[in-house]
Amino acid sequence: METVLTLSSIAKIFDGKQVIRDLSLDLNKGEIGCLLGPSGCGKTTVLRSIAGFETLDDGEIIINTKIVSTREGGLAPEKRRIGMVFQDYALFPHISVQDNVKFGLSRLPDSGQAKIAGELLELVGLADYRDNFPHELSGGQQQRVALARALAPRPDLLLLDEPFSNLDITLRERLSVEVRDILKNYGISAIMVTHNQYEAFAMADVIGVMHAGKLEQWDTAYNLYHRPNSRVVADFIGEGVLLSGKVTGETQVKTALGTLNGQFIYPCRNGCPAHVLIRPEDIVHNHESSYKARILKKNFRGAGILYTLLLPSNEKVLALVPSHHNHRVGQDIGIIPEVDEIILFEAEKSNLRPINHF
Repeated sequence: METVLTLSSIAKIFDGKQVIRDLSLDLNKGEIGCLLGPSGCGKTTVLRSIAGFETLDDGEIIINTKIVSTREGGLAPEKRRIGMVFQDYALFPHISVQDNVKFGLSRLPDSGQAKIAGELLELVGLADYRDNFPHELSGGQQQRVALARALAPRPDLLLLDEPFSNLDITLRERLSVEVRDILKNYGISAIMVTHNQYEAFAMADVIGVMHAGKLEQWDTAYNLYHRPNSRVVADFIGEGVLLSGKVTGETQVKTALGTLNGQFIYPCRNGCPAHVLIRPEDIVHNHESSYKARILKKNFRGAGILYTLLLPSNEKVLALVPSHHNHRVGQDIGIIPEVDEIILFEAEKSNLRPINHF
């Protein structure tokens, strides 16, 4: 596939603190990528570096085979053929929706500007609001105007900086799906940054989990959840716990839940200690099971209840159970492990905080 963006070992230092560390990734044409991580992890600095607002301290950025940033400097932001959608939309309040979309099209005749603006407003579902002013629109509508304006000059790459953070949860989830559909229909490559993994899952083809300026894993949402390559990724994506275990064979790991069988990647196969990642869906509630666990906490989630369970080994696991199985705290319930993806981490590397927050 054709690559539209390459970050090659980029680094950035502010006031003696390294905020981007030897970061590399590729984004293919037509893909939507996402940099995901907590505040302060460096994701926005990466986005600003791609846009040309920050100068690199090392490495290089390539857009459509052209080097646009090195430690010596780079191409001016306005010459990079990049569109940006900001957290606060940055719409001009004193001009109409249509004129906001036309803003970056001054090189074209009026008829060409109107044609492109009309097409894009139709695309984002706001053709009937072309003569309105931004303050007359809802937050979600303003975000779609900002998207249309960013797409109007036909950029090679679109950058989205926490684009849904000012919206309520319901609108955020719906708009993230709508924006993805718009970008896919328009064939636009994009990079967004967010701290919300569900936005990342809804929007992106490929996601990079960042921690302390480092890109931990650049992968699909499925692989980040089911095949995390580090404790950091396992900690940030989804919910789960680490149980103590011992590798007892090529496909076997002994744990407090019994012996788990399956394929896994691990440097040792003969009696080595390991930490085993157990997700809530790996624990199945079964009344007939002789293996019992005690309910410590319960979190009602509508269709399901997330139980925190105490095992006979005094270790804890989470179980996501259909909500008609409504048990009280302190009750013992039968469980069966059904671990489809066995993920192991070396036991001696245990200086990170526990994956779960009980």
